[in-house]
Amino acid sequence: MRVFVTGASGFIGSIVTEDLIHAGHQVLGLARSDAGAKIVAAAGAEVHRGDIYDLNSLRSGAAKADGVIHCAFDHDFRKFVETCETDRKVIEALGAELAGSKRHLVITSGTGRSASGQPRTEEDPLIPSTIFPRGASEEAAESVLAKGVSVSVIRLPQVHDPYKQGLITPLIAVARQKGVSAYVGEGTNRWPAAHRLDAAALYRLALEKAVAGARYNAVGEEGIPLKEIAESIGRGLKIPVVSVSPEKVGEHFGWLSMMVGIDMPASSVLTQQWLGWKPTHVGLIADLDEAKF
Repeated sequence: MRVFVTGASGFIGSIVTEDLIHAGHQVLGLARSDAGAKIVAAAGAEVHRGDIYDLNSLRSGAAKADGVIHCAFDHDFRKFVETCETDRKVIEALGAELAGSKRHLVITSGTGRSASGQPRTEEDPLIPSTIFPRGASEEAAESVLAKGVSVSVIRLPQVHDPYKQGLITPLIAVARQKGVSAYVGEGTNRWPAAHRLDAAALYRLALEKAVAGARYNAVGEEGIPLKEIAESIGRGLKIPVVSVSPEKVGEHFGWLSMMVGIDMPASSVLTQQWLGWKPTHVGLIADLDEAKF
């Protein structure tokens, strides 16, 4: 299969590209810079120049492919609502190109917060973008599904290796700046996680099995307490680990304050049953303990 991958030079998209090629697929990888193009080419993929703000470049890439995996996302969380709305436009543009065909589109969302305290499952409905801005991606997926696009959703947790760990990477930066590694209150709120190699395999399986309307949770660990994450960061930076009161969260964490206190466990039991996906790589704390701070 010839697969158009957005974000093909990025943290997740680059390993998705490698996994697809290893499985025998051809990849057309979106690259917005010369540096990105070199990464895509070095992986053995064909380079397609463009970016998520150039919708014509996305449509032309999708037009050349048998399927599309959309990994690209602007990770400037200081303008999170805006970037999520950009992602909505990207998915709608890709969907417009694929509508009426059997070519499958795999898009990316987030696992989101738990309202009940129980792990969110694949059968839990999307969280509206008015509550959880990343929900814009799933709203767009539902919109293009209704227009005849075969689309499925990968819901990501904190995706990690020893070098990068989703929202935990900026959490490390805050700890380095403040001289303490902090959590909120008792630190019992949980963040789910997955190794990037496991996540890459799930994207490929979602494309190959192409179940329209399906939602998959790319979760290797259902929920690691934030206190444990902070303790690992403290060990790595050799700094104290402290609790921050809810009243001081904004002052200490800055833009991360909108995320850092959220309890968001998630399950991948159904994903594993449906696709035969088995997370096998090391967990988040093990990667953090190996990280080069």
